[in-house]
Amino acid sequence: MAAKTHRLQTGSPVLTEIGIAGLFLLPALGFLTIFLLFPLLYTVYLSFTSGSFTLGGVRWVGFNNYLRLFLAADFWQVLGNTLYFSVFTVFFGTMIPLAVAVGIESLLIGRGLLRTMYFLPAIISLVAAGLGFRWLFQTDGAINALLQSLGLLPIEWLSSTTWAMPVIILLSSWQQIGFNLVSFLAGLQTIPANRYEAAALDGASFGQQFWHITLPGIRPTLVLALVTTGIFSLRSFEQVFAVTGGGPLNSTNLLVYYVYDRAFARLDFGYGAAATTFLLLTTFILARFQLRLWNSRE
Repeated sequence: MAAKTHRLQTGSPVLTEIGIAGLFLLPALGFLTIFLLFPLLYTVYLSFTSGSFTLGGVRWVGFNNYLRLFLAADFWQVLGNTLYFSVFTVFFGTMIPLAVAVGIESLLIGRGLLRTMYFLPAIISLVAAGLGFRWLFQTDGAINALLQSLGLLPIEWLSSTTWAMPVIILLSSWQQIGFNLVSFLAGLQTIPANRYEAAALDGASFGQQFWHITLPGIRPTLVLALVTTGIFSLRSFEQVFAVTGGGPLNSTNLLVYYVYDRAFARLDFGYGAAATTFLLLTTFILARFQLRLWNSRE
């Protein structure tokens, strides 16, 4: 017994394995600390400071940046823009690929080709796609040429406070369709075919099969799509940068672009860090809410 205790204290295989595993994890932990944890904590620190890196250094101001943030009228407009953009991007960015995935799954041939075609937007640079959309929707662009050929009046898409945001939503939804489509197709393939066969024998309609078999079967995939699309929409920057620059009249200015403008265009790093911290907390809360909501339904 004493010999066994001595062995555990001096040369335990379990402790040895833990030590070896720790050595292998050190590079990854170091990478995460340098490129994720430290920037995150430093951003939170900057949100309590004022000044810039080029104009006289940084000084502590407490919660002043957050007070300025919540009292700024343009911040609440940007917050409304981000909510409007995120809700519609999440809706179209998940419902359209879900419907397309169900349609593709019912095909006997051509699945691979269609899957590849729909996935192509996901690998295209958002800046390049944004420039393409700006060309399509400019006043003398292809979309207005098509409208005029149909006898309709052209629309000032990118200079209208009504139509500029739908263009950004269309671009974002289009870019997100490919990833969610592939995810839904993978989820649909995990549902046993005999469930649909049994439901068909019982006289269940397509809608009943979709509601009672398909949706419960792809619930984890749907949660993943909702969370990832929601995070994608909240961190959107390239679309606004490439297509509208936040205009017209601040109607397409989203929170990340607002942070970029304040921190790097106006060199107000403390204010931009406060807005970034607010965005981080909002993203975390929404992700947790979505996960808890879907877990409570299981």
